[in-house]
Amino acid sequence: MATELAGQVHRDRTVESHRQAVERVILEMRARFDEPLALQEMGEIACLSPFHFDRVFHQLTGIPAVQFLYALRIEEAKRLLLTTALSITDVCYEVGYNSIGTFTSRFTQLVGLSPRQFRRLANNVDNSRLESLFNEVIAIFQKSSAGPSVSGRIITSEQIERLIFVGLFSTLIPQGRPMAGTLLTGSGTYRIRPVKDGRYNVFAAAFPRTDKPQAYLVPDPDSLLVGVGRCIANVSNRQSNAPVDVTLRPLQITDPPILIALPFLLVEVLGDAESMVV
Repeated sequence: MATELAGQVHRDRTVESHRQAVERVILEMRARFDEPLALQEMGEIACLSPFHFDRVFHQLTGIPAVQFLYALRIEEAKRLLLTTALSITDVCYEVGYNSIGTFTSRFTQLVGLSPRQFRRLANNVDNSRLESLFNEVIAIFQKSSAGPSVSGRIITSEQIERLIFVGLFSTLIPQGRPMAGTLLTGSGTYRIRPVKDGRYNVFAAAFPRTDKPQAYLVPDPDSLLVGVGRCIANVSNRQSNAPVDVTLRPLQITDPPILIALPFLLVEVLGDAESMVV
């Protein structure tokens, strides 16, 4: 018994030590997102070998360290596109890219919109229509009844009234365009339909309701709630294997940035994107 207890204490200390090491590296990434930061140097900051560090980092965050750094750079690019008059080329160099083509491709892949589309959307959204538009989208999803679905519960420690996006992704983290999704006005039951056969990760993000589109495009980490499904959603022969519940929690330092343009992509999917602009 004593040996087992000692072993558990050692494992707990190792897990905590790894978490602190990863957090140190992420803080360094945030301070130097516009500079080269090789895996070798990350390992030195974490006091681990590069190979072991990358494996630990992947286990804690869901993605390799280099991809996490890419995500931080794109997050900063989103902020610069919204808050400055810098050209897209200047933004590219500001966040550490040397090629406008590579920057544009990666931005589009992770955000779901090109840098130009992203900036235009933020500048042209009719703020007075934002709330009613989201309500219209929610009503459309609620009326949808055809096709196979993925369903479950959005669980919170207390009842909340927020705009909650729930999406299906083929990747372990939400990036690019969701395979399908829905919008809710608070915690409770969700249902996404129609859904093609496949295996999906369910991701949810809850935004404080506001008439400022920028708050949805570059969300405040301190006010955002996020969650990942407790199991994989498996849709086969037009049938879902089981409900997938999602528990929302505050964003943590080890969570990759929320890059996709939520929840505007859902509006675009419905063909209503043009109604958002003046």
